[in-house]
Amino acid sequence: MIEVNIDGASAGNPGPSGAGIFIKDNGKVEKHAIPLGVMDNHEAEFIACRKALEICLEKHADTVWLKSDSQAVVHAIEKEFVRNIQYKQLLDDILDLTKQVDLFFVKWIPSKENKAADELARKAIHLN
Repeated sequence: MIEVNIDGASAGNPGPSGAGIFIKDNGKVEKHAIPLGVMDNHEAEFIACRKALEICLEKHADTVWLKSDSQAVVHAIEKEFVRNIQYKQLLDDILDLTKQVDLFFVKWIPSKENKAADELARKAIHLN
């Protein structure tokens, strides 16, 4: 099982944004700080999720446990619905990716439990 913590961050709304992805795979740790350009925080969160799933699929993951402090992303995945049409295509992409793994779990966690991904997202902002 691959455990993934994700976070998206923006310096402004919209503003320079970044994705932080922290992966634990059989004791190995990977850290990704990905600059995303200018967007709002919610879009950065959804893109961080999509990118994390793409990385997991590149690793041929069969089980993914994704954790995020974004209630918007977690609820959208759980309900397979997003109210804001701006994020619909991103959610559709995410749902398509989740169907490519045998088992997919998503969990909301408080921000204090997501510090590693948050630090990576904030680092990515400065890489823009």
